[in-house]
Formats: sequence, structure tokens, C-alpha cells
Amino acid sequence: MKIFYLIYDFLWADLIVIPLPHGQELGLSLLVLLLVPVGVYFTIKSRFLQIRLFPQMLRVITEKKAHGESGSISGLQALIITTATRVGMGNLVGVISALSLGGAGAVFWMWICALLGASTAFVEAVLAQLYREKDPLYGGYRGGPTRYIHAFEARLRKKNPKTMRFSIMAVLFAISGLICWCGISQVIGNTVSESLYNAFRIPTIWTAVLLVTVSAVIVLRKQATVRVLDAIVPVMAGCFFLITLVIIFRNITAVPAVFCRIFQEAFGLRQAAAGGIGAVIMNGVKRGLFSNEAGSGSAPCAAAAADMDHPAKEGLLQSLGVFIDTIVICSCTALIMLLVPETLVDGLSGMELLQAAMRYHLGEFGVLFIAVTLFLFSFSTFIGVLFYARSNVAYLFGDNWVSQTFYKVLALLMLFIGCLAAYETVWDLGDVGIGLMTVFNLIALLPMSKEAFRVLRDYEKNHIVPKQKTRKSQ
Repeated sequence: MKIFYLIYDFLWADLIVIPLPHGQELGLSLLVLLLVPVGVYFTIKSRFLQIRLFPQMLRVITEKKAHGESGSISGLQALIITTATRVGMGNLVGVISALSLGGAGAVFWMWICALLGASTAFVEAVLAQLYREKDPLYGGYRGGPTRYIHAFEARLRKKNPKTMRFSIMAVLFAISGLICWCGISQVIGNTVSESLYNAFRIPTIWTAVLLVTVSAVIVLRKQATVRVLDAIVPVMAGCFFLITLVIIFRNITAVPAVFCRIFQEAFGLRQAAAGGIGAVIMNGVKRGLFSNEAGSGSAPCAAAAADMDHPAKEGLLQSLGVFIDTIVICSCTALIMLLVPETLVDGLSGMELLQAAMRYHLGEFGVLFIAVTLFLFSFSTFIGVLFYARSNVAYLFGDNWVSQTFYKVLALLMLFIGCLAAYETVWDLGDVGIGLMTVFNLIALLPMSKEAFRVLRDYEKNHIVPKQKTRKSQ
């Protein structure tokens, strides 16, 4: 266990502390030191694709499968799967934590991370498309970081990737991912059971049985995950967005003051910012980076499965997914809480803070709505990460139903245990897992990104420019 906590501290503790005016400090962990510069580099290298090509992102949503192969999924379905895992507890609990510790200004830094993360998500998704393979068990395609890390290490070792059975880094990534997703399963169970108990006094054992039973029916069936997420993700995200619009319109005169507060606190101009400018920046950055998952290597597991006629299109869709997660959904949560008078929520934190805010806006219906929303967000995250796990399990243990089913049963067990009690060590395992995934993913992502940018140039030259010339000639 001592080694485990050494790894945890190495990933998450502040490696560099920058002194700031008025006695404040800005602590930078290894993951922040990796993800932020990488996001900046990819943004510059792609010439701000997340802004330039935003209209293209919206156009690609409507495209159908390129080949219609059995078992494959469309780009939109891959986006829905990744949105299911991005738009999860991080959009509720994570935003609450950022606001509680860093004040309103943390929202601004979450937006900045979303802009940077969109370019990282593009590179990941394009590489996942380039190095994917046929899936003999589920049909369609599979891949993700295990495949492009494998190819990267094969080049370093000057070996043929087809004859090299394992890559050390790919194995470590796969194991880290499976550990992370088991940890997340326990966190999901605990969060859902506590929320339903606080809102309706539903015994945790009832929640555990219901949640695990429904999840098992879905994840243990061959193609049920995609169909279920197709049905619930647009509805749950849409309802949450509409409720936020209702709250905004009911408090429209206070909205300008809220945005003014966000920008003032973002740069430490307002003394109410908890902990000063250092806490504001770091809490916004940390929650932003790990809410949208860009760079962690999770989303490419779904991006590889998308049946697209050009890899860049899936990259654009995954960039859009980062916007949906942070710019839209996380901002909704932040506005819901910031439109409440500060005196009514002083001293509150966690779900208690969000429930108090919803009670202020919508009465007891608000508390009911947020409990149901958290249940759906968390449930969709759970079945989404098990879709991710398919390629990791296959890379480690080959193509067999036994290993796939064993991991699903293990995750369901962790979900059940989490509903009944919180075990901090397991939560920390999840943090270590996603941290190690990010490190191994970025080691391959940076040197291989030139392939993604070559794909981007091809897409812009052959799929965008000709259309613009055609319009001019007409």
C-alpha cells in the first residue's frame, strides 16, 4: 500500500509551487503539467481547429455509418457513448467541488480547459480510427490507446506491430484503465445510493439491488449498451439543459452579475474567491481536465468503434463532445448554483449545496429532479465505461467471452459494494488508474500526433475546400 500512495502522490500532489502576490501559491501536479501544455501545443498545431471547424463538427453529427457493417456504430452513437461518460458525476459533483473550493472563477478556468481539451480529444480520436481493428466478438471495430500505443512501442523497438504480441506500455495502460473503471463503479454506486437516500429516504440496499439488476440486464447483453445510451443520454442531457434555461429565464436580471462575478474571481479581482487566485485556477483546471476526459485515453475506446468514412470526422465529433460536457452541461450546473443568493448556501458543500440550490429555484420538485438526474448521469457513466473496457480486456486476454463477462461481473460487484459503503482506498484506486492512463496515453500521443494533423490537412483539403470552390463557381 505504501507504493500505491507514493504513486498517488506522484500523480496528484503538487510538484511545482509558484508563489503569487499577497502570499498566495499556485500548485501544479504532474497531470496538470502534462495536460495543459499538451492542449496548448495541439491547439496551436491545429490552428485552433476547435474554433475554425466548429461548423464542421455540427455537420458531421448527421452522417450515417460509412459501411453499414454489422455490429458497428455511427459517429453519433460513439459521441453519445463518450458523452454518457463525460456527462456524469463530474458535471454535478465535480462542478460543485470546484465552486466550493475555488469560487465562481473556477468556472472560467474550466472553460479554458475545455477549449484546450477539444484539440487533444481530436488527436486521440483520429489515432484511434487509424489504428483500430475488426472486433470478432461484438462485430464492427475496436481499438483506442492500446492499439496506437502498441504501434508506437513497436516503432521504438523496431519491430513489426503485427508480430509483437504485447506492448509494455499498452499493457500498463489497459490495466490502469480496468482499475480506474472498477474504482469509478464503486464511486457511482455510493453517490447514487446517498443521493436517493437523502432525497427519498430509500434504503441503500434497495438502491443497490435495483441499480445492479438493471445494469446487469444491459451490460451482459451483446449490443444493449449502445441502444440504451442512444435512448437516455439525449433525453437526460436535454432535460437538464431545458431546466437550466427555465432557471435562467426566471432569474434573467441576475445573469449579467453572475458572469461578471465569474470573470472577476477568475483573476482574483474579487476577495470572495475562496482560497485566492491559486485555488481558483487549480480547482477550475483540475475539474475541467478530468470532467471532459481529454487526454486520459478513455473516449478513444469508443471513437475507434465509429464507422466513419474519414478519421478526421470522428476527431471533430469528439472535440464537440468536450464542448457539450464542459461548455454546456458543466456551465448549466454552475449557473444553477451561482444564481442562488450567497447567503442561502454559505457553509454548504457537495450534493447538499446543489440540492439547496434546486430547492431555492424549483422547490421540492427541484430536489426530486436533481436526484433523478444524478441517477441517470451515473447509470449512463457506468454502462459507458464498460463499453470502453471491451478493448482493454481483449488486448490483455484475447478474444473470449469469459474474460469479458468476468470483468463486467467484477464491475457490477464494485457497483453493489459502493451502494452500501464508501471505501476511500477504492476511490483512490480510481484516481491512480486515470492518472496512469493519462501518463501512458500522452507518451504515445505527442510523437504520434503528426499523423493526426496530416489527416486533418487531408480532410480540410479534400472535404472542405472543394465544396467552398463549388459554391463560388456556381
